[in-house]
Amino acid sequence: MNQTPLQLDTIDIKPHRPDGVVELLQITDTHLFADKDADFLGIAPWHSGRAVVEAIVENERLAQTLPHDLILATGDLSQDNTPESYRHFSELMSNLAPPVFWLPGNHDDAALMQAELDNAGISNAKHLLCGQWQILLLDTQLAGETHGELSAAQLSLLEQAIERYPDHHLLLAVHHQAIPVGCAWLDQHNLRNADAMQALLARHRASRVVLCGHVHQGFDQGEQGVRYLASPATCIQFKPLSDEFALDSMAPGWRAISLHPDGRLSTQVWRLPPHTFEPDFSATGY
Repeated sequence: MNQTPLQLDTIDIKPHRPDGVVELLQITDTHLFADKDADFLGIAPWHSGRAVVEAIVENERLAQTLPHDLILATGDLSQDNTPESYRHFSELMSNLAPPVFWLPGNHDDAALMQAELDNAGISNAKHLLCGQWQILLLDTQLAGETHGELSAAQLSLLEQAIERYPDHHLLLAVHHQAIPVGCAWLDQHNLRNADAMQALLARHRASRVVLCGHVHQGFDQGEQGVRYLASPATCIQFKPLSDEFALDSMAPGWRAISLHPDGRLSTQVWRLPPHTFEPDFSATGY
């Protein structure tokens, strides 16, 4: 039976800044449980996630700048696939002013996730026009697998975005990493058909950025004219450049991104103070 092709459903977001710069935050891999005190390799994700949200609020208060335009939540919002875990995520996001847009990760129950976030009034929009930029959130979840894949329908959305808005710079958000981050154990759980995505991106004449979650670490690398970014998780961190599973001592965090009208991107990774949340370094996996 042929599936009905997905159609690009676009919403407009007007940047707050008069110079047209789009300010956004990436929050990813919250791995929340129904039990707010549940342990995840030595860290309770609800408490570390709440500390991240409180730090964002305090940063904005101290900076006395215009509010961010949006937040991108790039998957693995739940660890136990319970309605309560997604309600906890909504509760955390309610402390932040910008609209939140999301995509599922390999740990999420996508249908339950959408139902609960819909109930909380969190938008299901996946294509945003923001000044001179377009932002497209694609689903790389492959049922029952840790690695990711873009379906033909998802690739069609990317093709539509490129064809309809050829002059808009493009930020593409996915959960799985599209290029290796240098962790052998983690890179086997990548976006398996990243080449199909990259072939489409090569046709786009404006700036291109790919933003992912999944890797629980900061990452920033250019390849074939595309900038690839990843962000720390709000809970445990994976040790960079590690062949075997290993946790890092770096604190939970998030990424702030500024998208300039001329296609430039400036970004900063923010973290909680060192040793605020210490994982169980004896863990060999999860």
